[in-house]
Amino acid sequence: MKKNLLTVGLLAIVASSANSQTVLMHVDAGAKMYVSKGTLVYNGGGLQTKGSGINIPSIENHGNFMIVGNTTSDVFRNLNDGGAEVADGISGTFLNKLNEAGAYASVNPDRNPDTPGVVPIPVYTYGQLFIDGIAQGNIKGVVNQEFRQPAHGSYQQMGFPFHDKTVSSLSGASALGKTFNNTRYSGNEILYWNNTNVVSANLPNGLNTKLGVDLSPFSYFIVGGAGLDVSNQTRTLVGKPVATTSAQLSLQLSGAGANVNFGTNGFAVNQYNEYYNTYLQDSFDASAGVWQGSFGKNIYQFGNPYMTNLDLSQIATAEANGDGNNLSNIYGVRLEVQGVQYSSSGGGGSTSFKILTFASGVPTGDVAYAMVRPMGTFVVKLKSNLTTPETLNFATLRRFNYYRRLAGTAYSVTAGKNTLSGTVKQLGVIGLDANGNEVDRTYYVVSPNTVSGHTANPTVQVTASNSFGTYEENAISGGYDPNYFSYWLYINEANEVNFKGKNIKLVNYNPNIVSFKFEIRENAQEIASGAHLLSSGEGFYYKKGTDTSVSPAIQGSVIASQAGTNSGIEYDLYYGMPNNVVLGTNDIKKPSRTLVVYNSEIDGYFVRFDPSWKKATVEVFDLSGKLVLSKKEVDASKDYVLDLAKDLKIGYLVTIISDKGEKVTSKIVK
Repeated sequence: MKKNLLTVGLLAIVASSANSQTVLMHVDAGAKMYVSKGTLVYNGGGLQTKGSGINIPSIENHGNFMIVGNTTSDVFRNLNDGGAEVADGISGTFLNKLNEAGAYASVNPDRNPDTPGVVPIPVYTYGQLFIDGIAQGNIKGVVNQEFRQPAHGSYQQMGFPFHDKTVSSLSGASALGKTFNNTRYSGNEILYWNNTNVVSANLPNGLNTKLGVDLSPFSYFIVGGAGLDVSNQTRTLVGKPVATTSAQLSLQLSGAGANVNFGTNGFAVNQYNEYYNTYLQDSFDASAGVWQGSFGKNIYQFGNPYMTNLDLSQIATAEANGDGNNLSNIYGVRLEVQGVQYSSSGGGGSTSFKILTFASGVPTGDVAYAMVRPMGTFVVKLKSNLTTPETLNFATLRRFNYYRRLAGTAYSVTAGKNTLSGTVKQLGVIGLDANGNEVDRTYYVVSPNTVSGHTANPTVQVTASNSFGTYEENAISGGYDPNYFSYWLYINEANEVNFKGKNIKLVNYNPNIVSFKFEIRENAQEIASGAHLLSSGEGFYYKKGTDTSVSPAIQGSVIASQAGTNSGIEYDLYYGMPNNVVLGTNDIKKPSRTLVVYNSEIDGYFVRFDPSWKKATVEVFDLSGKLVLSKKEVDASKDYVLDLAKDLKIGYLVTIISDKGEKVTSKIVK
């Protein structure tokens, strides 16, 4: 891609004294500087503007702007018409603009394996500002930061890349377009996530709290969504950028939830008298045991503190000349939260998100989402609470590019491409509707180090919170493991050596999904379109339910499928060609006639039992793995009504076990 240095409209730039080095670039009264999309502007010193009111100058940034200080006296500031420094800055002097505002919900494409070395064309771009080497006290100028985000639901998850900005200034038509208060549960409050105490906490000084002063610039904010529209209308927030001084370069990850007792099944309460199980979600540890071990602990929620993208794709590996991050204890990252819901009777939570996990440092899962946009958020889950904390350096994650930096590429804010290496293999199955639009997706990952079957120490596995996914496999023979129907998986893992040629079960409960598309990656990079084989000489395969022959999964291919049903449409996924595709005893099972049925008259669900059953145990889990209903010794001679909240539009997994041990599972999608 052609890299312009600078595109200028009406511009007046003056260099100040070389001896003082306070300011290298000066934009004078009335001047207009336009930085076009794709342009990189580098300023190796301080920057200032002069003028206000009708004489206000402006730098309109649609590209990439770097300000790198060289001395302790370098500044970023705004002067008034008389040349005096304005302590709180002047709005409109530096503007980070959106270029394709309507594409805010689109993910920028990953690299195209069919055109190696060609930079992908991003579909959503925006002006980004990078400031280094200037002390926070010398950053007096302000930036008008435009943004849009997908609507998250009852509460918007946001990062605020500003220093010394009061929360009250987020109210009003010129900011977030609504008025905030400090009333918890109102849908109009702003909370922040306290990593240590595992709670959405009230602001320390109410609406007078100052961003980046009273709270860390890395803070994760939960913003009341009542009347909030950050999707259909471009919003602009104004504030001072966050510096990258030594005190703010990095953050130690230690102690999240270490001293918190969640109680049996999460029924202990936090300082606001809220049950932990009403809001705490941990899809990483759910398969190892809900409310057991490290469930809910070692979770760190962050907001992007900078006006550039953050690239999280290489944070789990030590690289020569890399970004300096090596979270060897990381489990995964949660991004792009959706479906945030809150009810006074049932608490709150999210119905879906994107996930990255790491196999031997290689990202797996939703790899294309590894870039966190300005004002975006992300969640890091560690495997354990180490005695020696691990450090995450945010400053070296900054990246103008809209696609991730590949392993082995020397770090820079504009770092480029690299070649493929490694042995982590991933099959993505994307569920499509009748118009070919994505509805849902799930992943199957294999490597020499990933684990087959249920384990208390999974490596990349993540439980599902949707109506499309895979079930835990029997580690010896493949297929269902009937001992672990209480959860199912968004990212499933198996060992490529001991599970080669064995099947995992993909099940579609979503009636809108009528076809699948395959996305195949090796070491996080997509293989070429139309390709099947990986570097090992093996590939992924699939077959439908009772079919006796398998087909190769081919990159980019789309296969028709029967629409999902409440009882589920089954497929088998394989890594490596199975030796015998004739149905074995693992696949042959007389289906029980026990069903979960919807009754429109009561707007609810009930269990209708197989006539051969006498007694049963009924358990209902939400899709994070939390047990919400349990009833033993249920009389199977009559229907059993499931007493579930009607005001929460979430999904449930129902497990029904007969007195003879026969087990039936069913998914409820609300």
